[in-house]
Amino acid sequence: MSVSGVFILDAKGKALLSRMYRGDIDISVIDKFMPLLMEREDEGNLVPIIQIESMNFMFVKYNYLYLVTVTQRNANAVLVFTFLYKLVDIFQEYFKDLEEESIHDNFVITYELLDEVMDFGYPQTTDTKILQEYITQESHKLEIAPRPPLAVTNAVSWRSEGLKYRKNEVFLDVVENVNLLVSSSGTVLRSEIVGCIKMRVFLSGMPDLLLGLNDRVRFENSRCGKGKAVELEDVKFHQCVRLSRFENDRTISFIPPDGEFELMSYRLNTHNSIAESVPVCSHNSRREVGRQKSKFSGSLKRAIFISGCKTATDAHTGPCIGVQSIIFVHTSQDLV
Repeated sequence: MSVSGVFILDAKGKALLSRMYRGDIDISVIDKFMPLLMEREDEGNLVPIIQIESMNFMFVKYNYLYLVTVTQRNANAVLVFTFLYKLVDIFQEYFKDLEEESIHDNFVITYELLDEVMDFGYPQTTDTKILQEYITQESHKLEIAPRPPLAVTNAVSWRSEGLKYRKNEVFLDVVENVNLLVSSSGTVLRSEIVGCIKMRVFLSGMPDLLLGLNDRVRFENSRCGKGKAVELEDVKFHQCVRLSRFENDRTISFIPPDGEFELMSYRLNTHNSIAESVPVCSHNSRREVGRQKSKFSGSLKRAIFISGCKTATDAHTGPCIGVQSIIFVHTSQDLV
């Protein structure tokens, strides 16, 4: 991918900040973005990519802010959007709340971050832990800018050198969510499991870890026979995983970053197994809360009867409070 410029706009389309990387576009091109966006909204054809002449606007919206990239070349759209969402995470890590006011209050820091995360239109370091080592909230007050850590140019850019812990610990969690689509008749139309492996690493030095998977696990590009294997789809690994090693023997070998991170994510299509083993029940639930109040003169001594208040067939008797009154509930006739 090759990005010509990055812009941050407010809700009205006013440019709060801009950074040009290649010098092949004019800064005024961003003035065309908001009219095109409003035109697409009126037509009901709003998409995150807007093309005009030879330029492409790719944007994400967050807290009434627009993060927009402008490209003149045939860039990889997925990589551009991944970079934009990563940029949002970086700003949140620095400013806590990403909004117009935080951009104004941290103008210098924002420019420094844009200078470091991208060079000549190509993404560079987007790891907040590495960026925070040499871009701090008071970096503009220093007379001599600190040298970037060696991790920026090392092969292992996601982990700093010289880490030491009194106790080496590794925590691994497998988090899975089940997505189920059921028709009104109770038939399972689609079911899948979306999972990820999260790790918390507190290890000294540069540890080299190896993670093996069950022999029954099969990946969508594997040539193995299906049988009873569990087929994982849409597998995505952290950048620390050695993909060549994984392609050879299906083992996950990596030098982990420090702290918490997501090692891998995957999707498992389980339509048949869920449809056969999980009973699907449909219940209609409705709760209505009402208040009725009647006032009578204290001189009245006659008994007053109220009848014929219809209730739902599946209604349950709730708390009934009455002052000097008696309430009868006829469940057989669905009356109160």
